Amino acid sequence: MSFPWSISPQSDDERFMLEALKEAWKAFKADEVPVGAVLVKDNHIIARGYNQVEMLKDATAHAEMLCLTAGESALENWRLSNTTLYCTIEPCSMCAGAMLLTRISTLVWGAPDLRHGANGSWVDLFEPVHPTHSIQIRKGVLEGPCAEILKDFFQMQRDKKSSKQKGRTNGNEFPLE
Repeated sequence: MSFPWSISPQSDDERFMLEALKEAWKAFKADEVPVGAVLVKDNHIIARGYNQVEMLKDATAHAEMLCLTAGESALENWRLSNTTLYCTIEPCSMCAGAMLLTRISTLVWGAPDLRHGANGSWVDLFEPVHPTHSIQIRKGVLEGPCAEILKDFFQMQRDKKSSKQKGRTNGNEFPLE
């Protein structure tokens, strides 16, 4: 399976979001929820991450968290000042908190997360201005492909579940137990 999109970026935001989508594609191929992230400083990617919750059996192994940790290692500093984090989906509350704590300068995200989004879709942790740090936010960059990969993944998961259930019948729709 090859990367499904042929996108010609029209801006730096689109260029880096495309890289985050490539990370999400790695998650998709690994049967993980397809979320990807890249951390940029001085117009260069310094860290990448994709969801690895199932593989690591760690609920905190979100793309953003792994990317922030890799960025801290790359800079040898937990303060990620003057960096921009690109993620394919609106961050959850855990990831939003980590962004505030690591002091990224800018967040750019693709698709909204109506169930867990912490930038207005469910709750907004960025709205009350933090007393010592604020983050610039740009939303909806390459929203279509960012939403599409999630939609395709969850449809694939439903199809797998449905085929497993159908496979457990004797032909008359009675379960074989």
